[in-house]
Amino acid sequence: MAYTRLALVAAGLLVLGSSTRAADPVLRSALHDYRLVTVAENLVQPWSVATLPDGDVLITERPGRLRIVRKGTLVPTPVEGVPAVFQSRQGGLFEVAPHPQFASNRLLYMTYAKPQPDGQSTTALIRARFENDRLTNIQPLFESVSKGQGHYGGKIAFDGKGFLYLTLGDRQVPPEGNLEAHPAQDLTNHHGKLIRLHDDGRVPADNPFVARQGARPEIWSYGHRNVQGIAINQTTGDVWADEHGPQGGDELNLIQKGRNYGWPVIGFGVNYTTGKAIHSGTMRDGMEQPTQVWVPSIGISGAMFYTGDRFPQWKGNLFVGGLAGQRLDRLTLQGTTVTMRESLVPGMGRIRDVRQGLDGFIYLVIEDRDGKPTPVYRMEPVERGTSR
Repeated sequence: MAYTRLALVAAGLLVLGSSTRAADPVLRSALHDYRLVTVAENLVQPWSVATLPDGDVLITERPGRLRIVRKGTLVPTPVEGVPAVFQSRQGGLFEVAPHPQFASNRLLYMTYAKPQPDGQSTTALIRARFENDRLTNIQPLFESVSKGQGHYGGKIAFDGKGFLYLTLGDRQVPPEGNLEAHPAQDLTNHHGKLIRLHDDGRVPADNPFVARQGARPEIWSYGHRNVQGIAINQTTGDVWADEHGPQGGDELNLIQKGRNYGWPVIGFGVNYTTGKAIHSGTMRDGMEQPTQVWVPSIGISGAMFYTGDRFPQWKGNLFVGGLAGQRLDRLTLQGTTVTMRESLVPGMGRIRDVRQGLDGFIYLVIEDRDGKPTPVYRMEPVERGTSR
């Protein structure tokens, strides 16, 4: 599927608010005016956010803490029971995701960099019961067969049919020499893969490589670099993922069963130090083309489809965050084609995660590369006419 280069819609004109929250600036967009309300402050490298039915907000901090925001206040004591994490460079505590039936089963899923006996680390997935502000009955569900310096992946998505998708990065194995022999192209490991499991960790019998000798049966798709956002369109069932390209070439991909997404054989980025091409080209038979490419890169991050009622004109749109780009991109889709892209919340910081809350608001996790304290924001709509 050929990608489309689209012009950005102008956005982000800042004006002062005069409504009930006059202290919060109001931002303009093509379809909705909105403001950013602070959910929590002084977080250290926050990575993921989730809302719970009782109104609590959960936030992971990469150094290994799970935090609770309750009734607008950050609970001082982190959640008990979080496993020890490997915190170095990109490693640490990653995703927190409630089970779709959390209200009845109290199950939370978490991903993290798990320390290994040889001093390295790998991406691990657990689930646990969350009660009385602590984790109990922790169950290891998956541990990646991959080692490296970074690019852990660690994003989770549920499809509403009892399946869980988990992203796994290429662990920064250099794209050198015989590109076809790169671990991301090798089905015997988990480098650069997207996997599919039952929500209890079992491998589904209809996964594409279950019957292939030597292949890891969890694998759903491969040839990825570092998928940092995954979102499932609950209307169509389509799985979408975005991933970092090197020095340009961030991608949005429609993920399909058993497909090869090309890294590092094909792509649109270049070498960080020399600026020279990495890939043998941008297309090859048997390898998928991205639906959208960002050149220059925005440092693509979390992704979600908006389904709420707070921003009715955004319903069905796909949102992706930008780290280096310090912005949130809103994309409209016609089937599987991106028809428009608008840039929101410019210059508010490195957006690590974007999530729709159970309240219908949009939550943004802001991180600082050097670990300086940062906030989590909530996007709230402002009725047009009250922002002037």
